[in-house]
Amino acid sequence: MASDFKLAPSILSADFSDLRSALKICDEGGAHWIHIDVMDNQFVPNLTLGPPIVKKLRPHSKKYFDVHMMVIEPEKLVDQFANAGADGITFHVEASDDPQMVIDLIHDAGKDAGLSIKPKTPLQEIEPFLESIEILLVMSVEPGFGGQGYVGGSTERIRELRAMISEKGLDEKVTMVIDGGVKLHNAKEVLDAGVDVLVAGSEVFESDDPVGTIKSFYDIGNS
Repeated sequence: MASDFKLAPSILSADFSDLRSALKICDEGGAHWIHIDVMDNQFVPNLTLGPPIVKKLRPHSKKYFDVHMMVIEPEKLVDQFANAGADGITFHVEASDDPQMVIDLIHDAGKDAGLSIKPKTPLQEIEPFLESIEILLVMSVEPGFGGQGYVGGSTERIRELRAMISEKGLDEKVTMVIDGGVKLHNAKEVLDAGVDVLVAGSEVFESDDPVGTIKSFYDIGNS
């Protein structure tokens, strides 16, 4: 487990009427990234944040904006999120017939390219693209809603993907992110399995002390 892991609070679980306060919480807690879940009510059964919100939030944070697109035809939104201020743009391998084309579009926009994979998708579907991406986002819940429980078997998938990344000599290039059901009680388990970034939503923003919860994640990860 690397002691320099990053926490990416997911503002999907924050108060949508006061997202600037959510950014302040992340600042005060020392989080490295801001995770922004984008859902189109087609790829997943929910509808959330779009480029205009990201553009409004961008001037209020210097942190890395990690945009996770759970959408069909992701290529149509790349430029919009890039122009809105995203630093990394991740899309689902299951959502595109030509993932390499979307990766190239993200790179052309000057952003880090990420691929995400759902819990039941074979790991082999992501392997051909590992050398082309900067972010690999592993879903440990079915995408669509926050607050779900961690899917059994996800930790083993992380280990397998870490081995795959290492065998290709990509440990310094590819940042592996875990998203879904990440809590204080299982943070050490998933970090030990090989992830670099923890996405945590409800555990942070629905806690009595969000700033303290962020700090507790770092205490656990650095212990």
